[in-house]
Amino acid sequence: MPNYDLYCPDCAREFRIHASMTEKSEKRIPCPNCGSIELETMFKAPPAYVKGPSLASCPNKGGCGVSCPRAG
Repeated sequence: MPNYDLYCPDCAREFRIHASMTEKSEKRIPCPNCGSIELETMFKAPPAYVKGPSLASCPNKGGCGVSCPRAG
């Protein structure tokens, strides 16, 4: 079952819920605050992850050149 980020326009509350696709499509998910079933789906960007050493730890962060392994 997926997680949904939902918004209730009746009470202006945002929440995340773990529910089936059927429950969402048939509007069987109530707002935990006011009980309304007229909810809107919110689309949020997933968190970004950076691999490798951070730029702050690079001893040459101001002047990378061709010899830098990150100059790729």
